[in-house]
Amino acid sequence: MEYEVRDIALAHEGHKKINWVRRHMPLLNAIEEEFKETKPFEGVKISLSIHMEAKTAYLCKVLAAGGADLRATGSNVLSTQDDVAAALVDDGIPVFAYHAATPEEYERHIELCLSHKPNIVIDDGGDLVGMLHGKRPDLAEDVWGGCEETTTGIIRLKAMEAEDVLNFPMVAVNDADCKHLFDNRYGTGQSVWDSIMRNTNLIVAGKKVVVAGYGWCGRGVAMRAKALGAQVIVTEVNPVKAMEAHMDGYDVMPMEQAAAFGDVFVTVTGCSHVIDARHFKALKDGAILTNAGHFNVEVDMAGLEDLAVEKYEARRNITAYVMPWGKVIHVIGEGKLVNIAAADGHPAEMMDLSFAVQAMSAQYIKDHHKELGNKVIDVSREIDDKIARRMLAAWGIAIDELTEEQEKYLHSWQV
Repeated sequence: MEYEVRDIALAHEGHKKINWVRRHMPLLNAIEEEFKETKPFEGVKISLSIHMEAKTAYLCKVLAAGGADLRATGSNVLSTQDDVAAALVDDGIPVFAYHAATPEEYERHIELCLSHKPNIVIDDGGDLVGMLHGKRPDLAEDVWGGCEETTTGIIRLKAMEAEDVLNFPMVAVNDADCKHLFDNRYGTGQSVWDSIMRNTNLIVAGKKVVVAGYGWCGRGVAMRAKALGAQVIVTEVNPVKAMEAHMDGYDVMPMEQAAAFGDVFVTVTGCSHVIDARHFKALKDGAILTNAGHFNVEVDMAGLEDLAVEKYEARRNITAYVMPWGKVIHVIGEGKLVNIAAADGHPAEMMDLSFAVQAMSAQYIKDHHKELGNKVIDVSREIDDKIARRMLAAWGIAIDELTEEQEKYLHSWQV
């Protein structure tokens, strides 16, 4: 079997991580049992690029249980956990990924992941789709469609659709209610602060936290910061979201103003240069910069490197940059996704929801690709509702059902 991982001898530790999350992912447990019986992906080739850690590994195992000829890689060079990658290879799933790969190695791994000419791609940020539309269009000959996990990836896909260059349908998994309302808000909210607290060993209460962006991820980060006792400032470019942040009780101001107040900064916008040379000089001595957007472009790391007169490791995963004017700026996880590049990512229960959407959306592509155009497809209400009902059942929660009279009332214009 062809594969590229750091050390296959690490598999034992990886298996322990996968077995732990498996106990806390009841939706994927149920889907795995179904897939073992129905084999919906028998003879289907799937290429998958998502953060290569334990929850993703379990998704890979579920797809393989459904008969998929699967190849996997990571979507971020710092989020790949070498023991988990080794465990998947040990289970017979080809993986091409290792922690801290060079840009050239990362690109090669993406290419190798696609080298079996997939029918379905499962993407996280658009790297698989990008290669299939750029360097290696020859590997896209058999692609029926795919799924995209992130806000950033969907922005790119919609731009491709608008320019009429998207060559196959892609399901917007991120936009499913069972994904963005929970993964983005509660998953990002908890995992960002888990990473910041474990890497800094500093208290959050009493600090001023600046959250850039008030989408679902920003809402979650701000909500958890407030719960931990921080004074939260939100920066936004969208006037409606800025109104919402204000009415949720946060201070709202431009980043150029917020830069002087913040102790900890979290960018969650999906945009570039959210914090850059315009803001560095205003930052407090010792300010901590973090990014929770998909790509490491939200904090201008190149500009920070150019400005710094000295750079050193202040603590594991924390780099200190000494500015010409004497202040020190700290960055966690090299400006990459702080919650996965410098920690373990979202809680298992949240990824259970997201990966259930992924698995069912991949099956939807397999079953319906002939009738779908080359566009971005919404996750069906049927899939969202089915997943939500299964999760409620796993939690032991029952809800009301509409009576026949209520159904008639809700669908009638005569009252």
